[in-house]
Amino acid sequence: MVRTKSIEAEGREIERAAALVKLGARLQLLEAETKLSRERLLRLYKEVHKKSPPKGMLPFSTDWFMSWQPNTHASMFLNIYEYLTKASDLDDVDALVKSYQLYQEQLKVLDLPEVLSITRAWRLVKFVDSGMLTLKPCTKCEGLFVVHTLDLHEHFVCGLCHMPARAGKSAHALASAAAEAAN
Repeated sequence: MVRTKSIEAEGREIERAAALVKLGARLQLLEAETKLSRERLLRLYKEVHKKSPPKGMLPFSTDWFMSWQPNTHASMFLNIYEYLTKASDLDDVDALVKSYQLYQEQLKVLDLPEVLSITRAWRLVKFVDSGMLTLKPCTKCEGLFVVHTLDLHEHFVCGLCHMPARAGKSAHALASAAAEAAN
């Protein structure tokens, strides 16, 4: 009986790792969130992507989440994640996967580029869990946005209510505007 449970548990771990790999998770995320060996994770990554995983350090700065576009995407993801963790009995990793999939679906519906990778989303959750980042309401729209926990938030205005002058000037935005003008 114990052998069956360990095979079932290993199968669930492989499923979980495969879902993360398909979403673009880096090897460090897989090692931290699954119980599979590094060698197995490497084989799984190569099987799914037909290439070796990228090397290098993971992003480790809360500041990346503060500029207006990453903040908007991070806030959308984190609101989905927080809702799922409160409204369901999903564990943290499954909630991460489901939240990220819902985030990607919203981007497709809104025809927006993907700014937040699954690895950055995972780091975001870790920053929130460690108390470095949190969600605070905008004083204008009342939406919840990612902010540094120790900053002053009394008169916080989000990046959507107070967009920077160059916001929306990306190649994607300009191409979308040109396509709309042509129609």
